[in-house]
Amino acid sequence: MLRERVPRDPLVLGQVIGDVVDPFIKSMAVKVLYGDKEVSNGTRLRQSVVANQPRVSMEGRDASKCYTLVMVNPDAPSPTNPSHREYLHWLVTDIPETADASHGNEIVPYESPRTPAGIHRIVFVLFRQEVQQTVCAPGWRQNFNTRDFAAIYNLGLPAAALYFNCHRESGCGGRRFSGLC
Repeated sequence: MLRERVPRDPLVLGQVIGDVVDPFIKSMAVKVLYGDKEVSNGTRLRQSVVANQPRVSMEGRDASKCYTLVMVNPDAPSPTNPSHREYLHWLVTDIPETADASHGNEIVPYESPRTPAGIHRIVFVLFRQEVQQTVCAPGWRQNFNTRDFAAIYNLGLPAAALYFNCHRESGCGGRRFSGLC
């Protein structure tokens, strides 16, 4: 008897679920573009490709619904010693469902990922807002906590999440840094 193969969730395989967010049911499609490169879960991108702010959009039709976008690095400063987990790269609120992130309220400006050691997961998490509200910028970027942020602002579970693997221009491969290339 053949068993039907059940595809594994790339967010589980990449340990985004667990390290950054709790399990959730995706309720919104999100698209992330760095220039002409579309991000899909597990895509490998060099630092030079992600130097400029990406275009992040949703595939919704209701302009009255708004979303919050969080972009973090759970592997900072290195995958073997993520003592700055999670490093906040970008925070945008009040993004209309029918628009892209440039139409939202940028709370923390985009900072391109820098990966001094190893390959880092860069995670985009999208939350549906129940109401527009004032969101305060955190005092620092390191040790941001996506779960705590969602709890403080009553955002609930994510509507979507997406991640890519970022590496230096002369990356040596593998997610874990051993010190040898």
